[in-house]
Amino acid sequence: MRSYLVLAAILIGACSTEPQPPLVATELVITRPMPGAGMSAGYLSLTNNTEQKISITRVTSAQFGSVQLHESTLENGIARMRAMPELEIPAGETVTLQRGGKHLMLMRPTGPADIVSLQFFDDDNLVLSVNAAFETKAH
Repeated sequence: MRSYLVLAAILIGACSTEPQPPLVATELVITRPMPGAGMSAGYLSLTNNTEQKISITRVTSAQFGSVQLHESTLENGIARMRAMPELEIPAGETVTLQRGGKHLMLMRPTGPADIVSLQFFDDDNLVLSVNAAFETKAH
């Protein structure tokens, strides 16, 4: 009898699950711009819940004049940072943007703000919109 109850609970749970959004952001951290500096950085994990790749081709924010996808690399012992034209998130996988690797560069703050809104686009299609508070601790 107990196994029937467990099976019933699993079936009910499977039938009542809500569809997942195509793209989900977790572990979102936005650094606060340093005084006199016109830029900030963003780190997060992006999970693609679809069966198709998602290519982030543009990121916007009302709090910053420009948001770019960047990647830091170490070449011949020299740290370099370059803009990326897009960020591909394979179907069913997670891509992490982190310090020392792929990340967001948020430039030209538009004014004081406590919350940063980010909109992620695949070509002209908005695939994710998130809000985040600035990081409170220094790294």
